Amino acid sequence: MRDWPTPESDEVPSPKLVAAWVALDIIPAERLPLWAAHWIVQGHDGDSLRTLAGLSGTDSHEVHDILPAALADCAEPIPDPEVAAATVAFTELARMHADNRATERWVLDKVYEIVTRSSYADGVVDLPLGRIFDLADEWGTGRGRTDHQLEFEIRNACGAQLAAVEAAGRHAVRPPSSG
Repeated sequence: MRDWPTPESDEVPSPKLVAAWVALDIIPAERLPLWAAHWIVQGHDGDSLRTLAGLSGTDSHEVHDILPAALADCAEPIPDPEVAAATVAFTELARMHADNRATERWVLDKVYEIVTRSSYADGVVDLPLGRIFDLADEWGTGRGRTDHQLEFEIRNACGAQLAAVEAAGRHAVRPPSSG
């Protein structure tokens, strides 16, 4: 997940999304101090968050040690169940796709990565975006559905993911725009 958001991007993921990445063990530790500094500017505060913002990010153990407390300073505990973490991550993927910031293929690659890291947990696979993970086996093979048909399935799954979150009354936090 080191490419989400892209290193050259100025996007700052929300503490909620980062907490989900921590639960999924897909966090780029070297980028966390910068994000923590942005969260402070956005109004979050706490000793651990300030400590994290002051780290260089070169010592991943140091970052990982302070991260749970820093996220707690942001009122975002690391979600316990993989399903909660995957829900946040999948919802952000769906939002990125809806905002034309992610292609269908990229979304599928990230969904596949999350599902496999969860060891194909039923609750993760049962989420609207989780159900598409096996489309990766069809993409570009010339067998089965065309890429266009697969893109259609992924678009529908993204819409279903967003609809499911709205219906549940939960709102994943979108990274702030920079401009």
